[in-house]
Amino acid sequence: MTTMEYHNPVLLQASVEGLDIKPDGVYVDVTFGGGGHSKEILNRLGPNGKLFAFDQDEDALANTLLDERFTLINENFRFIKRFLRFYGVKTVDGILADLGVSSHQFDVPERGFSTRFDAGLDMRMSKKNDLNAYRVVNEYDDANLRRVFLDYGELKNAPVLARTIIEARDYHPINTTDELKEVLTKYLPERIKNKVLAQIYQAIRIEVNQEMDVLKEFLDQSLEILNPGGRLSVISYHSLEDRLVKRFVKNGMFEGEPERDFFGNFSVPFKTIGKLIVPDNAEIKSNNRARSAKLRIAEKI
Repeated sequence: MTTMEYHNPVLLQASVEGLDIKPDGVYVDVTFGGGGHSKEILNRLGPNGKLFAFDQDEDALANTLLDERFTLINENFRFIKRFLRFYGVKTVDGILADLGVSSHQFDVPERGFSTRFDAGLDMRMSKKNDLNAYRVVNEYDDANLRRVFLDYGELKNAPVLARTIIEARDYHPINTTDELKEVLTKYLPERIKNKVLAQIYQAIRIEVNQEMDVLKEFLDQSLEILNPGGRLSVISYHSLEDRLVKRFVKNGMFEGEPERDFFGNFSVPFKTIGKLIVPDNAEIKSNNRARSAKLRIAEKI
């Protein structure tokens, strides 16, 4: 199996240091990718430590690490609890998540993730996924297209984008990323074209991969399987992800506020470790993917 080319992992030292690794502990890297974070975790583990990694993308299997302490699971991390149980693991000492699309996925034109290349409308992080970008663009009704662009792209003109796509596909299917750009060209003013395209692509990609639902399921399960004192280290790349992570580590909920007791106090499942961490200028210069990264670290109480 040929090793796949992946760029440098983002916030490598800070995210792994945030786990406060115990040499004989059990850890999980739920977004294996090129294996950069996993390698650093293994460097800090002793001979009795264990690391499990998840990646739903079949391409990532080419990067598996030959280390008896390491197990790579080719599944979506929304199933973290189920698959760890399969390996006899009920609780762990730390979990690292580097969310979003890997640089490798962006750089392979035929995956359809990047605004830079023309490709078929795909955007699946796993080829086992039934839903793809073609189906979202060509089969979703007006209400659902509006929901996708508004909720996941935060695009104020979501209704007109949805209507324009539906009118265009009445003549012929929209098959490629360039065809989608052509259909929406009048809503892509040159000075902000790349920004708006990125929002449109992001919205469709999140819908295809159910990224918000997956993140919620993962965070809920992480609370269940972390040992007291166990650490959660999460890197996010856009405000939708970061808001969910921030709220969850603050009060263990995605919406609303926790119930208060008679004295007005409420208990929370995590304590926040340190402040929000972002890459410095040197890392952003050497790794463009880092420019929007935000790292939050929490410890289970």
